Amino acid sequence: MNNRALINRYVITLLFFVISAVVIVVTSLKRTKASYPEKFGIGRAASAAEISALDIDVRPDGKGLPVGSGDIAAGKLIYNTKCLACHGDGKKTEVKLPGEPLFVDYAEFKNNTAGQKADQSPKTIGTYWPYATTIFDYVRRAMPYNAPGSLSNQEVYHLTAYLLYRNHIISSGTVITEKSLPKIVMPAKEKYVEDDREGGTALK
Repeated sequence: MNNRALINRYVITLLFFVISAVVIVVTSLKRTKASYPEKFGIGRAASAAEISALDIDVRPDGKGLPVGSGDIAAGKLIYNTKCLACHGDGKKTEVKLPGEPLFVDYAEFKNNTAGQKADQSPKTIGTYWPYATTIFDYVRRAMPYNAPGSLSNQEVYHLTAYLLYRNHIISSGTVITEKSLPKIVMPAKEKYVEDDREGGTALK
C-alpha cells in the first residue's frame, strides 16, 4: 500500500467518525428538545400581591417609598422595644453589642476616646450613610434581627425619623414623609464620589 492510498484511508476513516459524531449530536439535541415539556407542573405563577410584597427596594431619589409619615416620639418607643437590645442607646458599652451602633452620644464618646482621630469614630448612620432613604429601605427589609420584614411601613417611617433625629440630622419637631425623606442631605454624602473609571489598569 503506497502513501497516497494510506492517506486516503485515514481521510475516509476520519470523515466517517466526524459525520457519525455530528449525527449523534444532532439526534441527541432533537430528542432532548422533544423530551422536555413546555411546563413541568411544579409550582404556580406568583400573584400580583406576592410580587408586590417582594418588590420593596427604595432608591436614593425616593422611588419605591410607600405613602406615609414618621414621628420621632413614636419612633423612640419602637426603638426602645425592638432595637435597643442590639444597637444600644448611644452610650459607650463595656461589651460589644450584637449590632452596630446606629447613633452615639457624641459628648460622651468624645470624653471616652481622647486622642483618637475623627475617622476612628464609629460608622453610624450620621457619619457613614450617604442617603436618608437607605434607612427606610434597610430597616424594612432586614430589621429587627429576630424578625426581619415584620415591621409595618408606618413603624419603619417612625424609626427612620427617630434615627435621623438621634444622628442630629433633623430637628425634634420634624415629621418625615415619602416626599421629604429623599430631600434630606446626609452629612456623609459628600464623602462619596462617582466611580468614573472606564477601564484599563485602574480597574481591578
